[in-house]
Amino acid sequence: MTMGAVAPLFLALLVIIVVARVLGLLCRRIGQPEVIGEIAGGILLGPTLFHGAITRTLFPAEIRPALATIASIGVCVFMFLVGLHLADSPLSGQSRIVLALSIGSMVVPFVLGSLFAIGIVGDRSGRTAVLFCLYVGTAMSITAFPVLARILTDRQLIDTPVGGLALAVAAVGDVVAWAMLAVLVALSYGDDWPWRMLLVLPFVAILVGVVRPALARLARRRPAGPERGSAARITRGAGLLVVIAGALWLSSAATEWMGLHLIFGAFLLGAVMPRSGAADLRRRVLPWVERFDRIVLLPPFFVVAGFAVNLSGMDSREFGLLLLILLIAIGGKMAGAFTAARLVRVSPRHSTALALLVNTRGLTELIVLAVGLEIGLLDQGLYSLMVLMALVTTSMAGLLLPFVYPRQQVERDREARSAAAYPTLVKGESR
Repeated sequence: MTMGAVAPLFLALLVIIVVARVLGLLCRRIGQPEVIGEIAGGILLGPTLFHGAITRTLFPAEIRPALATIASIGVCVFMFLVGLHLADSPLSGQSRIVLALSIGSMVVPFVLGSLFAIGIVGDRSGRTAVLFCLYVGTAMSITAFPVLARILTDRQLIDTPVGGLALAVAAVGDVVAWAMLAVLVALSYGDDWPWRMLLVLPFVAILVGVVRPALARLARRRPAGPERGSAARITRGAGLLVVIAGALWLSSAATEWMGLHLIFGAFLLGAVMPRSGAADLRRRVLPWVERFDRIVLLPPFFVVAGFAVNLSGMDSREFGLLLLILLIAIGGKMAGAFTAARLVRVSPRHSTALALLVNTRGLTELIVLAVGLEIGLLDQGLYSLMVLMALVTTSMAGLLLPFVYPRQQVERDREARSAAAYPTLVKGESR
């Protein structure tokens, strides 16, 4: 990128951040997750409106590679934070219910999505057709753990039985979904399947056995003598943050070199981060990193993703296909989760609330779709429709949850909560 492109890049970033922030805050004001406004902003800044005139004016070709680089950094930091927060989800004492809901909420939409893909496989054949069907099934079965956590926090449901269980199910689903996506990315290489892929398991072992203990020892170090105090803690936290940033770069580069997408390295590093001994870092530093990523680094990803979304020429056939995608994605996810919850004796009201919550897809779905587009498993038409599906399913929880799980029921559940494995969900029906 030439020096003359710096000013257009700066202007583009400013517009992206402002649009994402304004639309995100508007969505939050009406009780919706901010990510809905951010996704919508990416679509509006793309080629859908005015035949792409906005896109060509604000985002000339010479600055798009730089935007894509910033977007990749934002997604890597986001995936690191996803991995970091997954271990915080409550799993103890409810393994039977979590397992049942995880299976139901993933298997049903996966099967339905794969069958749907068979009907639209088109001119794909052989290995490509099989991978396409498996990929569409995987994309249909996604739950967005970070967006779900934000919805539960905003609605003060994070400490309720339903909230804790939904987070646990989303955590298990995210791990399974990323593992499935990693396999599909590896298989997409065809005859050029890289031998370096075999190093993934030793790499994970190194992260768990070497990197995690080293970071834990570094986090537990205490300044001595006159260096003790808040300034020393800040310095130590900043130093640890630099080390983690370096580890994030190395881990992402390693998985990309192995033939996987760089997001998997970021996710794995976050998942193996030590919990003990790093309280200062998690409390003081990482929230600022998360906020900076959400406000500055991630919005370019929504716009880069929006470059491939063009809804201006949608005809009746594509609209019908969109309705079918929504039916499979929403029906499969909610029916699978609701049925599984009822089989383990969760009350109908709580089962419905759980099904609605795990139907949230958000930014996680966009990342999965972007990977599919990048490796050639999705064309731009289907990609655009799937982005709309992510937008609709993410908005559903905010719109319908107050009717399905009203505030009075939330308060009763919170009061009845105990140390047992969520008895308010399993024993008796909600009134």
